[in-house]
Amino acid sequence: MDWHQIFAARNDRMKASEIRELLKLLDQPDIISFAGGIPDPDLFPAQAFQDAFSQALNPDTQATALQYSVSEGYAPLRDWIVGEMARLGIPCTRDNILITSGSQQALDYLGKLMLNVGDTALVGWPTYLGALGAFNAYEPRYDRLDPETNRSAADYAKAAGKGRVKFAYMSVDFANPTGRTLDAQMRERVIDLADELDIAVIEDAAYQSLRFEGEALAPVLAREIERKGSIDACRTIYCGSFSKTLAPGLRVGWMCGAQEVIDQVVLMKQAADLHSSTINQMAIATVANAQFDSHVATIKKAYRARRDRMLSALEAHMPEGVTWTRPEGGMFIWLELPTQINAADLLAQSLKTERVAFVPGHAFFADGSGTNTMRLSFSRTDEAGIDEGIARLGRLITAAV
Repeated sequence: MDWHQIFAARNDRMKASEIRELLKLLDQPDIISFAGGIPDPDLFPAQAFQDAFSQALNPDTQATALQYSVSEGYAPLRDWIVGEMARLGIPCTRDNILITSGSQQALDYLGKLMLNVGDTALVGWPTYLGALGAFNAYEPRYDRLDPETNRSAADYAKAAGKGRVKFAYMSVDFANPTGRTLDAQMRERVIDLADELDIAVIEDAAYQSLRFEGEALAPVLAREIERKGSIDACRTIYCGSFSKTLAPGLRVGWMCGAQEVIDQVVLMKQAADLHSSTINQMAIATVANAQFDSHVATIKKAYRARRDRMLSALEAHMPEGVTWTRPEGGMFIWLELPTQINAADLLAQSLKTERVAFVPGHAFFADGSGTNTMRLSFSRTDEAGIDEGIARLGRLITAAV
């Protein structure tokens, strides 16, 4: 049967994630991988989760843990998130919170909620590959979101053509893939631009908790609330996740925004999966209440040491003409290579001769540009592996210059 002739046309825009494919290399013990932006499983609070699942399955709570539940999410977890949002300067209520199956599901829902075919999404250049994957199914156009320029709202609207600009998507803290953080002035500029264009802002905060150094900056949503007085008067939607702090396998994230938006997305969740796993939400709530801050402090110490080791190794082994970011947190360092080097070709050679994996940067550009860029993750590899892997890459890149 020719299945393609009955697939919807939007499937042509859905591509396999290069990162998902590269994660398969983790099963090969001789590969040093800087590819997947994934937590170190040795740092998971495994015993705490074992105890939490046992607690959820005791006779008093097992019926709740194993039964269908409300689409909005497990109330005690939503209440914990309300408290966490307040700490970030985002006063809200339970009605402003929706639990999702990871923040990736939130991105999919928001694309589905807002994008008509031909509408424009403003994204970073580069931006998170998973966001492009989530939005692509809804057949948007992409334009470069660059608050550092003097580009006007009229310029953005004109570039959108017959469609209209619907939202600006960005990761403002230690962004995937670049590791960069948007400063306070640029955060304010994004709010100004969104007001001028009358669009939404999607604030992807997956790495917000992983700051190693420097001054913590208020989220875009917090800044907008300061201006407008209430979350329900704001156009920013904050997407959070426990994947980078507690455990990605449980697939628990959340969306925080105006109740009108949350209510509409709840209808989508009812149609898509009814609700996220109740027992997983219960376990997350238990562990978060008991040790979220202390556990985050532990992983930040480990990841900071690995970031420092990778930065030192890059200084020692990279040839002239290679530049890289110096993130204040998160999991990523972004490299720009001399223009004649194609990072995808470099990866193929690296896997063959050096046995080091990374992600070629072109995958993070909506237009496929950035062929001379690459993303390195320092979260999964120990310090000895970082030293050896960067030395091998430096040797390979030096030969290609």
